[in-house]
Amino acid sequence: MIFTDTHSHLYVKEFQEDLEDVLNRADEAGVRAIFLPGIDRDSLQEMEKLTHTRIRFFKMAGIHPCSVQESAPVTEIELFDLCSQPNRHGVGETGLDYYWSRDSIPQQKESLRMHCRVAKAVGKPVILHNRDSSADLLDLIKEQQDGSLKGIWHCFTGSAEEAKRALDLGLFLGVGGVSTFKNSGVGEVVSTLPLESLLLETDAPYLAPVPFRGKRNEPSYLIHIAEHLSGLMEVSPEHIAEITTQNAERLFGVTIR
Repeated sequence: MIFTDTHSHLYVKEFQEDLEDVLNRADEAGVRAIFLPGIDRDSLQEMEKLTHTRIRFFKMAGIHPCSVQESAPVTEIELFDLCSQPNRHGVGETGLDYYWSRDSIPQQKESLRMHCRVAKAVGKPVILHNRDSSADLLDLIKEQQDGSLKGIWHCFTGSAEEAKRALDLGLFLGVGGVSTFKNSGVGEVVSTLPLESLLLETDAPYLAPVPFRGKRNEPSYLIHIAEHLSGLMEVSPEHIAEITTQNAERLFGVTIR
């Protein structure tokens, strides 16, 4: 199987002590590509340090909604310059997060609009974080969608109705560890959707799938997400790995296999 992890934060401190082991386990599990979203200025520098002989890294640039109140925010010109570089493959992660702070909602929305404008200008996907903000997020994407905006609702945890609306807006859905959680309902929702609209992700080091729930997540755990999804969709894990990797290639315009 060839897996693609479309969302992983391998550059954070949680991986400082054993990153080589983490990458070797990912390699052994069949992970051939890992996409690295930006969350702030420092993350853009840290992801430059990642290397491996067999796994390809695809870097992105963006400001997480929980980072929009930094003292030195990224301007639209700076973001455009970063994301227009050929070694940057996506814009984000951006989005809305009403769980941690509702005080910064206006700044979060303006930052999301900025990321959408840049994504359309450079022709690359926008990576969308969403927590407790689905209606506003989808309304804003509808506002920005002119036929050229493409992207991912990363760590999808929405309802069937929200999934349909996201797909109608041209988004892919990132399926991660939450889909394996008992009573989350996420697996059941995504299992009814076209596999061609789904991507696999870990969001490592966060949201590890069962049987590692509550522990540090890592890219090698994609197999557990695929196996759980295969049981719900009644297709093989190999088929899920193949189609979701094809989807990543199509969305990002890269060759992974």
